[in-house]
Amino acid sequence: MLTAGIVGLPNVGKSTLFNALTRSRKAEAANYPFCTIDPNVGVVVVPDDRLPVLQKIARTGVIVPAAIEFVDIAGLVAGASKGEGLGNQFLANIREVDAIIQVVRCFEDSDIVHTMGRIDPVRDIEVITTELVLADLEAVTKRIEKNQKKAKSGDKEAQAELALLQRLEPHLNAGRTANVLPATAEEQALMKLFQLLTAKPVIFACNVAENDLATAEQNPFVQQVAGYVRTHHDAAYVPISAKIEAELIDLPPEEARAFLKDLGVDDSGVSALIRATYALLGLQTYFTAGEKEVRAWTIKKGWKAPEAAGVIHTDFQKGFIKAEVVAYDELARLGSIAAAREAGKYRLEGKDYVVADGDVILFRFNV
Repeated sequence: MLTAGIVGLPNVGKSTLFNALTRSRKAEAANYPFCTIDPNVGVVVVPDDRLPVLQKIARTGVIVPAAIEFVDIAGLVAGASKGEGLGNQFLANIREVDAIIQVVRCFEDSDIVHTMGRIDPVRDIEVITTELVLADLEAVTKRIEKNQKKAKSGDKEAQAELALLQRLEPHLNAGRTANVLPATAEEQALMKLFQLLTAKPVIFACNVAENDLATAEQNPFVQQVAGYVRTHHDAAYVPISAKIEAELIDLPPEEARAFLKDLGVDDSGVSALIRATYALLGLQTYFTAGEKEVRAWTIKKGWKAPEAAGVIHTDFQKGFIKAEVVAYDELARLGSIAAAREAGKYRLEGKDYVVADGDVILFRFNV
């Protein structure tokens, strides 16, 4: 299971957001720095409106949604790349995740201390980015020194690495992140070997006050973040209210919906953040649907049918014969597999078929 790490400065709402995402109170949320020391880990269900529709079609009582893992990582401070605060632990924890959710405080509250004084979300982003870039720069410099001798001796792999590293060094030195360096597919694959922190995909969660959620796009702090991350990080942002979600944890679904409606919203932003993180990780969903259950299966975008079959069981991949496929939209419109067959929308696909998001599949295999 792929993992997204929740990062940010102390007291921006990371642990509150983690509790909201995981519908738990695993992470302590308090008004002081380093409230989180050891990372909290939780598995989060990916909201998907297609599952109840498939449940009705399949006439089953069981739904198994897709899921991803979230990690609440200790707050970072300036100087983390040199070990300040919990810097070394922070950098080690973030190195282990597949994507980053950076929580940015976009609300004023005199009762919640900001470790850097006034609220300035762009400054906060730059503090974290700088520390990650400095850590990467140190790693790249060491790797250059390691590869120079090998490259001079004619080692082709070392030469390819060195060429990329020598492009990365001035790029990072200018304060830019590795994930915005123009790179070929081969270079991107090579960069993964370097395990750079700023090469990880990132999304920004703009944590707003509960009264601002309905008009979050007009929030001046959110607008600052939106403009900055598009130009400097080529990244998306999602307005959320961690405080609202924290209040919803213990409420029954109907009461939670009524609470949100009173605030003028349908969602606190957390569902949108989960879906955006799922996409950020390069993931998509296909479904199996029968009387036993309807299940969402998680695969990487671009996977072919045998690879997709392998997430159910390795025997499905080894003995793959064909995939019986119908697109979710067609199945939902027609109302049954039988109707999809009659309409010519139910088809057989072979080993080279690239699975599309929302495909409903039955695999034929032989072992």
